[in-house]
Amino acid sequence: MAASKILVIGSINMDLVLRVPYIPQVGETLLGSSVERVPGGKGANQAVTAAKLGADVSMLGKVGGDEFGGPLMDNLRQAGVNTDHIDLVTAASSGLAVIQVNDEGDNSIVVMPGANDLCHRDYVAAHESLIKEADIVILQMEIPYEAVYEAVDLASKHSKTIILNPAPAPDSIPDEVLGKLDYLIPNETELEKLSGQTVNSIASAENAAKVLLAKGVSSLIVTLGSNGSLYVDVNETFHVPARVVTAVDTTAAGDSFVAAFAVSLSEGKSVQEAISFATKVSSIVVTKAGAQTSIPERSEVDHLL
Repeated sequence: MAASKILVIGSINMDLVLRVPYIPQVGETLLGSSVERVPGGKGANQAVTAAKLGADVSMLGKVGGDEFGGPLMDNLRQAGVNTDHIDLVTAASSGLAVIQVNDEGDNSIVVMPGANDLCHRDYVAAHESLIKEADIVILQMEIPYEAVYEAVDLASKHSKTIILNPAPAPDSIPDEVLGKLDYLIPNETELEKLSGQTVNSIASAENAAKVLLAKGVSSLIVTLGSNGSLYVDVNETFHVPARVVTAVDTTAAGDSFVAAFAVSLSEGKSVQEAISFATKVSSIVVTKAGAQTSIPERSEVDHLL
């Protein structure tokens, strides 16, 4: 049986990762211990994860004509992602993220969108045939919202499974967009922003998720860091605990979770099985430094299973 096709539409960045003892306060000068250039961007992280886990993955996105554009494209290809439809925009700079990682593995991130801001609605609409060929479409919010919403409309038109990771979270998402999603996968902060509810426990996460169910979302998976994740739809709610590991760097933990969930779902697994698989993948990611450098091959995950 041919592998299911996954299409990721989203951001492609180069991450500059600074290791610091702690995240500095406003006005504070701090000496870091190292700096690395690591391919990142939420869209690219998810595409690379899905490809490394064995899926048939294509990506839509844009990179710039600077020193990062070529290496970013090469990195995606090396992971097994089809980059035929990614645009290299000569006059633009590539997306850039400056990431501070402290000794506990927590991070603080500033993103400069660059070419990602040129992923307009027309670019997505011009690739409707690629959306039509896919089985699952994965989206995030690091490209213009108009492009994300266009992709949701087209994927819905062609009855595709649609997964939206609302990160970074906008102030709101139109109800007509929410109603077309199969899975919304926010973290606590993103859920708080979209629901207007405080999220500081599993129970409060469930209450906030139900606010979005009332707006038309079919189902939510809330990622809760060391507290695991929570699945909520109109019929059931269940909690999946996290694996206990020593975190080195949480960058790409959420991205890898989203992509691993999609891959497992595409292989015919149940939602609960897919969440368990995604939990294991993200638990590996946080034990390694960097974004895409921390993403495991399928063999490593299967060995853990």
